[in-house]
Amino acid sequence: MSSPFTGLIAAPFTAFDARGAVNRAAIVEQAAVLRESNVRGAFVCGTTGEGLSLTTAERQTVAEEWVRVAGDKLKVIVHAGHASVAEAANLTAHAAAIGAAAVAVTAPFYFRPGSVTELATFLAEVAAAAPKLPFYYYDIPSTTGVNLPAADVLRRAAKVIPNLAGVKFSNPDLLTLQECVQLDGGRFDVLFGVDEYLLAAVSLGATGAVGSTYNYAAPVYHRMLAALREGDLEAACRHQYGSAQLVRALIDFGGLRAGKAIMKMLGVDCGPVRSPLRPMTDDEEVALYERLRPLDIFARPLRRP
Repeated sequence: MSSPFTGLIAAPFTAFDARGAVNRAAIVEQAAVLRESNVRGAFVCGTTGEGLSLTTAERQTVAEEWVRVAGDKLKVIVHAGHASVAEAANLTAHAAAIGAAAVAVTAPFYFRPGSVTELATFLAEVAAAAPKLPFYYYDIPSTTGVNLPAADVLRRAAKVIPNLAGVKFSNPDLLTLQECVQLDGGRFDVLFGVDEYLLAAVSLGATGAVGSTYNYAAPVYHRMLAALREGDLEAACRHQYGSAQLVRALIDFGGLRAGKAIMKMLGVDCGPVRSPLRPMTDDEEVALYERLRPLDIFARPLRRP
C-alpha cells in the first residue's frame, strides 16, 4: 500500500498562548503560510511540533484543528508515536476518525526495541488501531536512540502491517535511504526529513520530504527542485546552500526555539517552546534576525523583533 505524498510537507510548530496552552487560533495563519508557499501538507505533533511534550488530549486537539483548517490543498499526517503502545494506538485511531491522510509512529524511546522484530511487533500493534489508514514508520534515531536499519524495519513490518505505506526518514544515512527507496522495486513511500540534505535525497530517488524549515523557507527549496529538474546543478547546489546556512543558524541559536522566533518574524506568533527547552531572549531574537536578514529564502519578508 502506498500513499501519494510528494513535494514539500511542513512539520508545523505547535503554537502556545501566553499561559502555555495550545493556541488553536494560530493554526489558521500557519496553514495560510503553507498554502502561500505551495507546500503540500502538514506533519503534525512530530518533533518540530513538540508532540512528546504535549498531553494526549492536546495532541488530539492539535490534530483535529489541523485537519479542520487544512481543506483540500493540504494533506495532514499525524504523528502518533508514544512510549506506550496503548497511547500510540489511541492516537492512531483518533487520526483515522478525524480524517487525517496518514499516520506516522516512532520507535518507543524509553524501553527501546532491541531488534527489528521487536520494533515491527510494536508498530503492528499500533497500526492495527486504524487498519485502513496509510501507516509510516518514523525513523529518527537522533531522538529515539533506536538505530535499527530502516530498510530492514520496512521488510519485517511489511509482513505484519497490511497498511504499511513507507517511512519518514529523518536520518542522514544516505546509504540506507537508497535501500529504502529501491526496496521491492520502489514499493514504499520514502519521506525524507533532513532539510539540509534534500538535494542529495531527491537525487537518490526520494519524491517527498517532511521538514521544519518548509514552514517559513519553502521558496528556496522550490527553486532548488526547479533548478534540478532543469538540469542546472550549480543553481540547485546554490539554493541548497541557502538552506544549509539557515540550518546552521538554527543549530547555533537552539533549533526549535529559533524556528518559532522565525515564525514570529513572519508575523505568525507560535509562542514559546515548552520546558525543558528555553525560550529565546529579546537580544537573541535580534541577533538571529541579523544573521538571517541577508538570506533571500523566506516565505514572507522578515520583521525585525
